[in-house]
Amino acid sequence: MRKIAVFTGTRAEYGLLYWIIKELDMCADMQLQLYVGGTHLSHDFGYTVTQIEEDGFDIMERLDFLASTDDTQGIATSMGQALIGSAKAFAQHQPDLLILLGDRYEALAVAQAAMLARIPIAHIHGGEITQGAMDDSIRHAISKLAHLHFASTEKHRQRIIQLGEQPDTVFNVGAPGLDNIHKSSLLSLSELSKSLGFELGENYFVVTYHPETLAADNGQQALINLLQALDNFPEVRLLITYPNADSGAKALIELYQQYQSAQPDRVVLVQSLGQQRYLSSVKHCKAVIGNSSSGVIEVPSLHKPTVDIGNRQQGRESAATVIHCKDSTAAIEQAIQRAISPEFTEICQHAHNPYGSGNVANKIVNKIQTMNLTMLSVKQFYDLPVNEDLG
Repeated sequence: MRKIAVFTGTRAEYGLLYWIIKELDMCADMQLQLYVGGTHLSHDFGYTVTQIEEDGFDIMERLDFLASTDDTQGIATSMGQALIGSAKAFAQHQPDLLILLGDRYEALAVAQAAMLARIPIAHIHGGEITQGAMDDSIRHAISKLAHLHFASTEKHRQRIIQLGEQPDTVFNVGAPGLDNIHKSSLLSLSELSKSLGFELGENYFVVTYHPETLAADNGQQALINLLQALDNFPEVRLLITYPNADSGAKALIELYQQYQSAQPDRVVLVQSLGQQRYLSSVKHCKAVIGNSSSGVIEVPSLHKPTVDIGNRQQGRESAATVIHCKDSTAAIEQAIQRAISPEFTEICQHAHNPYGSGNVANKIVNKIQTMNLTMLSVKQFYDLPVNEDLG
């Protein structure tokens, strides 16, 4: 029986991996090994390990590595602890394959541990570009450590091959987050409001702004500008979610908390919505605002507008429902006005999502079931023709 390890370190990542984990858990010929760490084990970020347990999954190992600070030294310390913890866990449980998703720093540390233990890695969401965050470098680094690649678009598949990965190990399967839209039952507006303990009404925005980790202030001024822009829509209520645990996240959380406490009847601030409540909130909202990848990847399939602020998602393939804007107050306000206009609402109703139409978990699990994993242990670099006259 193949032992397939899956690592998750954040609420958002777990939401994208959920159906893959579920399918692996149901497979008679594979044993799921679930490794949980990072913000899942932090009360500051909602202690979302309880959600994983409530979903009925057995956790093989809890990897408690999150440092108390989120500056660059704290992030590096967390990576070091994640490397140590996952190396110990892999030595004990000996998985045959490790599945990682995305571009988080803790995923890179876990990938390093797997590489040293000669455990093949299957990487999801490689080949993408996000020029405003150090995630860009981390994502490509994980791709080079990985042996199987599950890309979200054909363009991203080609980019992974450009990195020197063998074409027969790189598959365009679409974005796994879309499975949640097609397989989950979403809440009604009244059910959502009851769950939040806050009456949203029919006129609200969903706001998620993460640190922009290549900016000098990690995006703090940009968030101030965003909140000022939102003040120009006083009739619209706001559902704000916590940022990722990136460098500078705590400063952004403090800004959110101050903003919510000043307008408690208009603003609800949530540590973690979970996939069902998040997608339900998107389904009923007027627009999604911030710089989260979900606004680019999943939200278009719900035919809602996204205002994508700044450089964090710059370079990522996007649908016609996404409005990219600078991070000044004026630019954000103008983009929001466009997003909620009748003309743009009509565009969103008919837009195509380049990230596919779902059934991604099934594609990935089927490929893993049929793949000869022992053939993956030795990687060969794939050379593309290069014009030697580079000027």
